[in-house]
Amino acid sequence: MEKDSNCIRFDWAAKYILRNKADFVILEGLVSTVIGEKVSIVELLESESNQKTKDDKFNRVDIKAKNSKGDIILVEVQQTTELYFLQRVLYGVAKTITEHIKLGTQYQNVKKVYSINILYFDFGEGDDYLYHGSNSLIGVNTGDQLKVTADELQGINTVLSEKVFPEYYLLRVEKYDKEEAHSDREEWMCYLKWGYINPRTKAHGLKEAYERLHELKMSPKERKAYENHLETLMYQDSVLGAARRDGRIEGRAEGRLEGRLEGRLEGRAEEREEIAAKMRKAGLDEETIKRIIETR
Repeated sequence: MEKDSNCIRFDWAAKYILRNKADFVILEGLVSTVIGEKVSIVELLESESNQKTKDDKFNRVDIKAKNSKGDIILVEVQQTTELYFLQRVLYGVAKTITEHIKLGTQYQNVKKVYSINILYFDFGEGDDYLYHGSNSLIGVNTGDQLKVTADELQGINTVLSEKVFPEYYLLRVEKYDKEEAHSDREEWMCYLKWGYINPRTKAHGLKEAYERLHELKMSPKERKAYENHLETLMYQDSVLGAARRDGRIEGRAEGRLEGRLEGRLEGRAEEREEIAAKMRKAGLDEETIKRIIETR
């Protein structure tokens, strides 16, 4: 069931609004709800993919933050599919770890990283809208979890592997389809998918999000820019959908005329050319076009 939007989309808010310390409570609410424990954000860190460029409306949006325990939290919003999505997520986490440990620093100071990915495209196969994974060392025969030891200045301390290894969360927004929200997590998903927040919400961070991100509080200039953003996203979806449909039709027609194998190959080539042409007409840059084409 689609709800009427009453608040600014999270991807827009994350890029242009939620950058002040006074708004950290909103980000804290999202992260705490996703990982299931209270998180206190102390600062936002520099994030290269948030630079404003001519094609930033098609780019992913991400926030890099540090919590009160010194852990690094990556929150990323991505609109379109990507061929090597998981590899890039892994690279981003690895890069973050190395960025936040100085040369010569002991390995015990490696930062724990949480990677929270909000996906607005169909990824993988599965029925759930939220997936979580980490790196636990489990005994093949005994089933127990291996605890590793870290030699620190004050002696030997036992450290669980989940306190060291990164954790990954994938929120598949398009998979969320519940008609009513019965938990904080479902209320957040309702906002992420439809831009709707219940004015009477008690979910952590959502009350503040409703007050801060309500569309009626936007200035005329902000509203115009936001409306252009929404129109661009809708047009992009329309172009990609039409290109895929036309390409499939042409591919099937040529397959019947010139043979099944040859038709499939030529249909796929023409489909890609058609998609690329329509995306150029829509104003997408060549790098974005190449990334989308490679996923087909």
